[in-house]
Amino acid sequence: MDDLIAPRDVWLVGAGPGDPDLLTRKAERLIAAATIVFYDALVGPGILDLIPDHVVRVSVGKRAGRHSRTQAVIDAMLVEAAVSGERVVRLKGGDPSIFGRSTEEITALVRHGIRVRVCPGITAASAAAASAGLSLTLRGSARQLRFVTAHARAGETLDLDWAALADPTATLAFYMGRAAAPEICQHLIAHGLASTTPVLVASDVSLPGECLLHTRLDLLALAIDRTPDAGPALILIGEAVRAQPVADLARMAAARLG
Repeated sequence: MDDLIAPRDVWLVGAGPGDPDLLTRKAERLIAAATIVFYDALVGPGILDLIPDHVVRVSVGKRAGRHSRTQAVIDAMLVEAAVSGERVVRLKGGDPSIFGRSTEEITALVRHGIRVRVCPGITAASAAAASAGLSLTLRGSARQLRFVTAHARAGETLDLDWAALADPTATLAFYMGRAAAPEICQHLIAHGLASTTPVLVASDVSLPGECLLHTRLDLLALAIDRTPDAGPALILIGEAVRAQPVADLARMAAARLG
């Protein structure tokens, strides 16, 4: 198994939304073959349980307002571990290439001649749609899917092209959207998106405490307060969210057969 990851290698591994059953087989093999694992705060406890006891674990988790490490420090730690001959896995929640700051870490490692590879993971938007029995795209009415980070520095407003985002043919996936929910609602409606546009607010996606709340755009700020505030919230906006959940259709079919 160790031949999957050589000494001085660094793998950026997507840990998915939290449920260990949604981890890729390759990611699980890499975790088992590592000698040291650096992991984020959003990596689910079930994923961490897969790390063998002999493997060194290093928490480099970052949460809004409670950053335990700067990105520069994390980069330096990865470089030091690789140069020391470790087989390094950098576990990131979701997919490393979607708002995972992968570029910074890859750049720092490559500058030191370290080989870096990426193992993708299931991103929260896909997992939330699956849990809700929805498709993120919808033929004829939702032809685009846009991933947007709703995180801004303290005291700053979101600097986004709201006119482009207020597109009724797109599904918008706002990551880390809890604090920005009122701003998202205000700007999208001001730029022409219908106030009745369907919205799905998701938190703790794929975990036992998962919360999925269906609402509409003009009620988003109120709805966000009804979700658990322990972790970040994902906000899905668009006509695709209006589609009747597969679970409901299945119940209807069962009722007819009964």
